[in-house]
Amino acid sequence: MDKSKQFDEYRNRYKEFYYNRYSIREDEQAIYIEYEFEIPELAIFNPQLKILKKDYKIKSLDSKYVQNMVFHMGMIELISYWKSTCSPDVIIKCGYLNEEQKKWWKKIYFYGLGELFFVNNIKTNIEDFMNIKCTQENKIEYETIEDESNGYIVPIGGGKDSIVTLETLNINKEDYCLIINPKEVTLKCAEIAEISNNNVIEVYRTIDEKLIELNNQGFINGHTPFSAMLAFTSYFIAYLLSKKYIAVSNENSANESNVKGEKTNHQYSKSFEFECDFEEYANKYLKAPVKYFSFLRPLNELQIAKIFSRLEKYHSTFKSCNVGSKEKEWKWCCKCAKCLFAFIILSPYLYKEKLINIFGNDLFEDKELLNIFIELTGHGETKPFECVGTFEEVNFAISKTIENIEKARNVNELDRELPYLLKYYKENFGLVDTKEDITLRYNTENNLTEEQNEMLKREVFLSDK
Repeated sequence: MDKSKQFDEYRNRYKEFYYNRYSIREDEQAIYIEYEFEIPELAIFNPQLKILKKDYKIKSLDSKYVQNMVFHMGMIELISYWKSTCSPDVIIKCGYLNEEQKKWWKKIYFYGLGELFFVNNIKTNIEDFMNIKCTQENKIEYETIEDESNGYIVPIGGGKDSIVTLETLNINKEDYCLIINPKEVTLKCAEIAEISNNNVIEVYRTIDEKLIELNNQGFINGHTPFSAMLAFTSYFIAYLLSKKYIAVSNENSANESNVKGEKTNHQYSKSFEFECDFEEYANKYLKAPVKYFSFLRPLNELQIAKIFSRLEKYHSTFKSCNVGSKEKEWKWCCKCAKCLFAFIILSPYLYKEKLINIFGNDLFEDKELLNIFIELTGHGETKPFECVGTFEEVNFAISKTIENIEKARNVNELDRELPYLLKYYKENFGLVDTKEDITLRYNTENNLTEEQNEMLKREVFLSDK
């Protein structure tokens, strides 16, 4: 069925989506959070979170602040289930939101689902796609929590960005890293960073199987704002552990739209706009002394790749391929946009032998990647819907790699052709001007403290020393 017609049909058939309840409990092993969402006459969903307990002190869960944060975590969790039918009315039965809050949530839902709407050819607008209604009228006032919080929580996902954050912040034994649904790769990255197991916060997020069944039956499916879920979850954990900073690793490049002339961004919940919106919302409605920010916001992807290229102890471990992450052993699939982008952005610094050792293949020789390659360079209709860098960064990296190859060829008097994709690029698009080194930029539009800015600047501007 045409998804745009399916959108209208489901909205007429399933007019309401219920956020019925949330619960939180604990035992000696973990904290357990469960939600109940309902699409009447279709399904009841019970997604869960489990936060393992280790040798660290946790605040009491018997608090109105804890209840409020867990309720809000449910507000972002529900979008994964709501999207199945895109019901016009969302009925909140277990919490209160004022009109300003409802407007805030509609914004993150609408733009966080921008890719889903675009890919499924769903035409709607921020005013009409959803109405949020609350059955509870009693508003609870919250005072700002007075707490001597300090230190960092650094969420890590196995890719180069969070590794650069870990290494540059040089976190100590008082700090933590956070992993959602840990894999061997993410746990190994923490080990390489010399973070003790007691300082690795493991969160296990379980998707209700009924949602997977609906996806398999052809109900509406697509990308949801995972990073917004991470923001609320890490904020809650930072409060429990009295940590002051949540240092995520979203770069400046995340602000670019995937569709030219439109605000359709696969990485919307990684954007600076969302970061600022979340900080403002948390200060006003969650009230904990916790600061959520991106440590890498001043940088572009090429700068991060340049720093990472020197962190050789991680090169055989890190992974960021979403396709490969679904396998029992996380590998680079070497066929997707994420793999090709990572290969491109590291190529000015690691091509050829070191990069082949990481990926197992020379992706520049793979003719089947041509269409993805064209899209990544900005010569296609859209940018791939993946967490990839800007067109400027990609074109700069490719041009720089070609220059490096040709320079080495002249020095060694080697007569060999460029690899297939690079030859295609030079012949069809031409090299961009690399005289201005974009790895020496520094975006001052960020939420870092002066001390954090100085730490990052040292890494950027001394990286060639």
